[in-house]
Amino acid sequence: MAEEKKLFKVTIDNITVDVEPGTTILNAARLIGGEVAPPAMCYYSKLKGSGGKCRTCLVEVAAGSTADPRPMPKLVASCRTTVMDGMIVKNITSERVIDARNGVVEFLLLNHPLDCPVCDQAGECHLQDLSYEHGKEGTRYEFNRRTFKKHDLGEYIQLHMTRCILCYRCVFTADQLTNKREHGVLDRGDHSEIATFIEKSLHNDFIGNVIDVCPVGALTDKTFRFKNRVWFTKPMDAHRDCPKCSGEVQLWMRGEEVYRVTARKDEWGEVKDTTDGKPGWICNECRFEKKEARDWVIEGPSHIDRHSVISQGHYEKLVTPKDTLPEVMGGRPPKLIMDIHDVSEVNRPEIKLSEIEGPAHSDDFNQ
Repeated sequence: MAEEKKLFKVTIDNITVDVEPGTTILNAARLIGGEVAPPAMCYYSKLKGSGGKCRTCLVEVAAGSTADPRPMPKLVASCRTTVMDGMIVKNITSERVIDARNGVVEFLLLNHPLDCPVCDQAGECHLQDLSYEHGKEGTRYEFNRRTFKKHDLGEYIQLHMTRCILCYRCVFTADQLTNKREHGVLDRGDHSEIATFIEKSLHNDFIGNVIDVCPVGALTDKTFRFKNRVWFTKPMDAHRDCPKCSGEVQLWMRGEEVYRVTARKDEWGEVKDTTDGKPGWICNECRFEKKEARDWVIEGPSHIDRHSVISQGHYEKLVTPKDTLPEVMGGRPPKLIMDIHDVSEVNRPEIKLSEIEGPAHSDDFNQ
């Protein structure tokens, strides 16, 4: 018989969960879900080495373990701290954590432009969510904000470095998904910036994934810029036979028009694995060049987990309002005073305008 793995019990915000040894506090909290899971701006479970930079996931360890129940003196980054058996963690139940998170958000917004009304990331921006939950009404920063010129990183990607929070996700993505990374972090301190060497373009079949991992609007899709707002579009799951990637994507449609194509994402804003368990990264051809509905097999509406404006107009499980007229009339159907199809000299009697596909045409009426 296979030997059973010993599981660690960890209590987060008074909720106990069993996890495998080596699990980080953040991933243990994600098993519980909801507000118990700390926010993360730099950690990305699909990228090795990510995490430990933004400090938004700080938590308080009230008891280290059953063997050593002493609390940790300082707040720790939950994305880099592994659990111990009997560990007790406070996230939203700790005033120290909430105060520290408010301070981190204030630091992230020191140089970040408040251009949400014109930013393509608005509506699905993690920093926007953090600002709503932990931001302050005003800023105490009295100096000029750091600004950079916009750069086109090739044919499809634009870098707006002024919005960047240096989470390093795009660097890890290019390093681990592409054959040759051509961009990284240049300079030091407050002069640090994501840039290419001597302003090169980024050319690789999978480089478009840096757009999906960016938590703010620093890296944007040039084929979608300023064309629509995400809450006006309908995300649909779709797939196609692609020799380069899985071909499982999310189409952002308005009517029959495909405005953009992205990888499918989970409730934490990370790229989902495919149906056969492989990484869900998509290639540039699927992302940028297949912008027609006929290019895809549309499976149906996407399920939106994140608490964003996109989920406010959720249409995945549409409930049709109950028709109360027969109930009021004691079960009898309403009587028609006249049938418009018989008496109208405009409508053709054999055509019911409510049942035709698409808009009515001149051929549908008597001329």
